[in-house]
Amino acid sequence: MQRHEHAGPAALRAMQSLATRTFPATGYHHIGDLAWNWCLALDRADQCPTAVWTQGDQTLAWGWLELPDTLMLQVDPEHPELAHEALTWAERTAGPLSIDVTETEPHLIKALEQRGYTRTDGGPFMACLGRPLADLPDIPHLPDGYSIRPQRDHADVAGRAAAHRAAFGSTRITTERHARMRDTWPYRPEHDLIVASPTGEVVAYCQGWYDPTNGIGEFEPVGTHPDHRRLGLARAACIAVLHAFADAGGHRAIVYSRGDAAYPIPKRLCESMGFTAYTRTHTYVGTPTD
Repeated sequence: MQRHEHAGPAALRAMQSLATRTFPATGYHHIGDLAWNWCLALDRADQCPTAVWTQGDQTLAWGWLELPDTLMLQVDPEHPELAHEALTWAERTAGPLSIDVTETEPHLIKALEQRGYTRTDGGPFMACLGRPLADLPDIPHLPDGYSIRPQRDHADVAGRAAAHRAAFGSTRITTERHARMRDTWPYRPEHDLIVASPTGEVVAYCQGWYDPTNGIGEFEPVGTHPDHRRLGLARAACIAVLHAFADAGGHRAIVYSRGDAAYPIPKRLCESMGFTAYTRTHTYVGTPTD
């Protein structure tokens, strides 16, 4: 058993290999989700220390910190003892931690509770939603002048990044970051669709990531420019991506959406497309004991 430490999530493919292997059991940490978070960590290596545990050429666990206090963690359920080793590493690197785990990861919940972490209920949480890729609805017709398509050139890439910033009020997705993400496995342009307005601006999008080993696609992220909401644009783009997943040979799609009442609209959108919840996250926090 070896532990490899990195400044930033440099071992993305190693982490994705574990995500691929364990996703059928946990339904959490899709390979696309890791690629998306890697994009957000670009140029912030000093804030994202990472450790990966391997045996031979197989990844058994990884921990990815977002300093000062947030930990993403995945441990092979066949090696639950590594949860304690990963948590020890994180606790020595950062202060009191906050970590989200799903109900389908009992080995992590057990380790956290043994170490004195406390589950916090009543706040934001993520609902993990899924649907089969059979009996898909038809792609809705858009208002006159709007169209759905992949990104074709640098202007589209810049427009897609700008649409994300407008949709979420965030500055994290720059043109450069989105362009580099497009070079990151498992990105495929036919799964990252934009909606263009009658004037040619990118005003909505659905970015999909496809896991060919498990035949499962994920939405991450989906957004609409505030000036073009309530037109059904994001919903149409999402349904188009569902069809693209099916065309790739997929059998299921998933999305992680806020499940709490404070932010209900994305979950309602997903449910309107036939997604249903299969698990949820819980947040564990506190000053742990070794």
